[in-house]
Amino acid sequence: MLNNIAALFSSGAALGDYDSISTVTVTAGAGQASVEFVSIVGTYKHLQIRYMARCAGAYGAADPSAMRGEFNSDTTTTNYYSHYIRGNGASATAGANNGPNYFGWVPNNSITSGIFGVGVIDILDYSDTNKNKTSRTLTGFDTNGGGSAYLTSHLWKNTAAITSIKLTAYDGNLVQNSTFALYGIK
Repeated sequence: MLNNIAALFSSGAALGDYDSISTVTVTAGAGQASVEFVSIVGTYKHLQIRYMARCAGAYGAADPSAMRGEFNSDTTTTNYYSHYIRGNGASATAGANNGPNYFGWVPNNSITSGIFGVGVIDILDYSDTNKNKTSRTLTGFDTNGGGSAYLTSHLWKNTAAITSIKLTAYDGNLVQNSTFALYGIK
């Protein structure tokens, strides 16, 4: 069973098959609204983004903020679909969204101070111009006895090769020390 679960989350890539493309760390004390990777070359099979982030907003009582994704500056919300499963140790929920592309969730000011969330986004076949783009995110955070974990799938209804990715927290600026790293998978 564990092998089946590991295969579900595996990109099929070996450790040496990952190339670091770019890393962005929020350095401004007031934070910044978004991070963006631009001029992404089409020489890899897949892309992966690993992040550790928090935002300065306060969406709701102990509710994290969505991390929105945008490909190639496409702001047409009807081009994006996502499904998610959330578990918090006591219950599980699921949902779907037609609109902004949700790349997981990050803690905000309604969640314990200093807590950052982590996430891994796999963007599959990003340069294949014969099909719409799919991706998946595994993200979560721990609040010392609480927190949440999410598994999210995404569809971008566009066959264009992905050359830029913008990530924005739904609810306030990304705070100082939030870090995003883009990798190419051979």
